[in-house]
Amino acid sequence: MRRPLVQELLPPYAVGAETRADAPDEVLHPEERAAVAGVSEGRRREFATVRGCARRALTTLGHAPVPLVPDPRGVPCWPAGVVGSMTHCRGYRAAVVAWRRDVRALGVDAEPSLPLREGVLRTVSRPEERERIAFLQAEHPHVACWDRLLFCAKEAVFKAWFPRTRRELGFRDVVVAFGGAGRTFRATVVTAEGPGEGRDLDFAEGRGDGRDFDGRWVARDGLLVAVAFAGATDR
Repeated sequence: MRRPLVQELLPPYAVGAETRADAPDEVLHPEERAAVAGVSEGRRREFATVRGCARRALTTLGHAPVPLVPDPRGVPCWPAGVVGSMTHCRGYRAAVVAWRRDVRALGVDAEPSLPLREGVLRTVSRPEERERIAFLQAEHPHVACWDRLLFCAKEAVFKAWFPRTRRELGFRDVVVAFGGAGRTFRATVVTAEGPGEGRDLDFAEGRGDGRDFDGRWVARDGLLVAVAFAGATDR
């Protein structure tokens, strides 16, 4: 049996859980039910299922399953001492968690393995990224939809960045460099709007300025999944 897609991408001390189908009987905590009151049934199932993934991951991590209520910006409120991220796209739900002492920031994103619509790549990328994507598409055309993968990797970085900083990023504020077909990437935040422009950020408590992320990705079964993390410690 293959390992879960998301688990292949994580540092050894992070945990992931995933599912390919919504769980109609997934139980929501009262606080969570209130957060999705009035939404469509499909959206409620999606919300519940991905939180079921998150609670399974928390249990494996060694933390009791708890309510995971979104804040006003829609970011899940994780338990103290835990970092995590959730993602969902058609036919896939996943969550990743880790202790904050092991990794300071963690983000996951999943996308359908389909090319971006015409014109979208230019809006979400920088010139040097487009040049690299063209090279990868020519050299490794069957490995991945490289333009969509770039989008996916940046979304994973955003999900790692925002909960820690509460600062918005645009797609061109992050530069992603893929390690060829090696299924890794590096990402750097090159612009951040707001006071301080991110220079005071320190995911690693003295090791770097919080702008650099490591990443891993996988393309399989019609899906692209990317994980970004920063401030990981050696164990």
